[in-house]
Amino acid sequence: MLDILGMVGALSRPKLLVRAARFGIDDYSRALHLGRILKTAVLPRSGPAILQLLELETDMNDRRLAHAADYSVADHIDVLIAIMGEVQVLRAATRVD
Repeated sequence: MLDILGMVGALSRPKLLVRAARFGIDDYSRALHLGRILKTAVLPRSGPAILQLLELETDMNDRRLAHAADYSVADHIDVLIAIMGEVQVLRAATRVD
C-alpha cells in the first residue's frame, strides 16, 4: 500500500487540474465511475485499480504535454477524481482503529 500511495503522492500536475479533481471527489462512486473509466464490468480492488488509473493518467498527461488533438481535459479530470477516490477507499480499508 505504501508504494501505491507513494506513487500517487509523487504525481506533479498543474494546480488547476488537481483543484478541479478535488471538487469531484465527493460525487465519486466507484460503482458508477470506475468501471466506465477502466472499461470493465468487474471492478478490481482499490490497489490494482489505482495502478491501472495511474497508467491511464500518465498516458493522458503525456498527451496533454504533447498538445495532442485527442487529449480531453474532462477525461483527465475524471481519472484524477477516480485516483483520489480510490486512495480514500484504500486508506479506509487499511485504517486501524
